[in-house]
Amino acid sequence: MVYLAVQHLASQLGQFLRRRHGLIEDIVVASGLVQPDGSPVPQAQNKLVLVLANIEKDTMPRSASPASGEFDGRIALRAAPLHLNLHILLAANFGAGSYAEALKFLSSAISYFQRTAVFDHLSSPDLPKGIERLVLDIENMRLQELSNLWSTLGAKHVPSILYKVRMVTIGGDDLSGLAPSISMPRPAVGAEFA
Repeated sequence: MVYLAVQHLASQLGQFLRRRHGLIEDIVVASGLVQPDGSPVPQAQNKLVLVLANIEKDTMPRSASPASGEFDGRIALRAAPLHLNLHILLAANFGAGSYAEALKFLSSAISYFQRTAVFDHLSSPDLPKGIERLVLDIENMRLQELSNLWSTLGAKHVPSILYKVRMVTIGGDDLSGLAPSISMPRPAVGAEFA
């Protein structure tokens, strides 16, 4: 689900930017900025890059029933779904001579995600099955936090913005077991009149 969520956001943003700026090729990729050896990722050059910076468990309480439906006199049990938040860095990874282009595309991307902060099956029919909704919020970072993030990524700072993507859900659909159905005894016919 994590890959599908990030890829969907990249695809939707890429379609928007192609229409808005009359582009022929994709300008958005879901990728890292550097390879494990520290060299740049070639397909991330001169692109807007969606980088998965962190995954965290969403701790907002939700009411979810682990039981759903009956099967052969038993209750079908489902594992509780895991709700995740993704921290996605949107980086304008353009060369030094293209700083104005980097800011132009980053501004367009911010504008798009501001107008389209919620992706669900109504607004985005091709949202992958299993993802109910993606909600984007800008995450503010202090300079020290920003410096730490770029150091962790192993890349040189480029114009960027960090988003928290909420509501990525994993699981909850798979059957985890069956439990006996407990039912109250029914009164005998006519017993209610006695």
